[in-house]
Amino acid sequence: MQPSPPAGQTPTILVVDDDARLRIGERAALAKKEAKRRRGLRCGVSLSLSKGSLAALAIALVALVPSAVLSKSHIDDKIRQQKAHLHAVHEKLHVKRAALDQARARVGSIQAELNDTNHNIATVNGRLGELQGRIVSTQRKLAWNRFQLDAAKATLTRHQDALNRRLVDAYEHGDLGYVDVLLRAQSFGDFVERWNDVRYLIKANESTIRARRADQAKVVAIETGLLGVQSELRGEEAQARQQRLALDGLAAQRTQLLGAADAERAQTQHEVNELDEETAEAEAQLEVLIRQKQEEEERRRAEERRARQLAGEQLPPEPGAPGQLMWPASGRITSPFGMRNNPVTHVFRLHAGIDIGVASGTTVAAAADGRVIVAGWDDGGCGNMIVLDHGGRLATQYCHLSHIFVGVGQDVQRGQAIAASGSTGNSTGPHLHFGVRVNGRPVDPMSYLR
Repeated sequence: MQPSPPAGQTPTILVVDDDARLRIGERAALAKKEAKRRRGLRCGVSLSLSKGSLAALAIALVALVPSAVLSKSHIDDKIRQQKAHLHAVHEKLHVKRAALDQARARVGSIQAELNDTNHNIATVNGRLGELQGRIVSTQRKLAWNRFQLDAAKATLTRHQDALNRRLVDAYEHGDLGYVDVLLRAQSFGDFVERWNDVRYLIKANESTIRARRADQAKVVAIETGLLGVQSELRGEEAQARQQRLALDGLAAQRTQLLGAADAERAQTQHEVNELDEETAEAEAQLEVLIRQKQEEEERRRAEERRARQLAGEQLPPEPGAPGQLMWPASGRITSPFGMRNNPVTHVFRLHAGIDIGVASGTTVAAAADGRVIVAGWDDGGCGNMIVLDHGGRLATQYCHLSHIFVGVGQDVQRGQAIAASGSTGNSTGPHLHFGVRVNGRPVDPMSYLR
């Protein structure tokens, strides 16, 4: 049973050769009747064969040869079975490739989340480094302020101690100091001058003590502020460390998820690779069957040629494979023959033909005289496909067709319309893929096109 094209693709015209077989059978029956009639004539008239009877016998042989070939060969059935197997493998491959795309998307999503988490960790680490630097700077300032505070306290203590000692000495020893200075004045003017000096001296001592106390209070205020800043920085540092701890946990979790997703992707990739290998093997087996079909066509032509020669027909020499091929469609080459990354599967492999850029529905012509040996849907990526056998083990291939105008077993002439171009199968847009094979091996079509 011929596999049906995927949903959304244009159904193809698959022509089987049952009618041809019926016509061949009818011709064989007529040939047999003719043979019986002539045997009766020979019994009643003569034992010699005329030239006309030889021709009739040769015609019968010509009619019977294809029938015999078809009755002995099941290559067409094998080709259909192999295409059905290839279709089943491609269905599995399609499912697995979809799963692989999902696995890759999941890996990419988790990797993006992990990158974001690592970026946040780097940001927090940078902030921690900045906080630690500020804490160190604050500690240095605190150390310096404490040194200044200790110096101010020492100076204030010295002044306070000196003042206290002087007051104690004046009380214990009667050394009034400032009073003696005033009483020793020689005149009133001298007394006033001494009074001002004593007053300034007392004021200076009191001012110095007040200044030292103010400096002490200022240093204490600065120290209090720095201690507050230090406490605040310590709090921010603790918060940043807690944030980094949470981010480290999240990063570890996402790293684990990434490992699991990547393992799933690797397993799916392995299964896709196995299906790709199975597909390549199935396609190779299909190519072998097509080569066998070509060999069958060679035998059929040879036997038909021998039968026609027996009929006394003068035949020209066997032409063999055509040396030149006509362009099947007019357009620029969008992808040449050779190795490339497949634009659909992204697999680096041989592009076994040339892509001719044409609009969908453009008429596709036979590149040379030949016979249709494949016409229908191909699951290897060609979509609707035709293969023509031209003799001499040379065949041409036409892929991604929107409609097929010919059927298997049909003889076509050079330039005859055989299909319309399209974008079926693995295709990124309307074009015609044209391939040439010699002994089943792909060759560059540009070596044959003229």
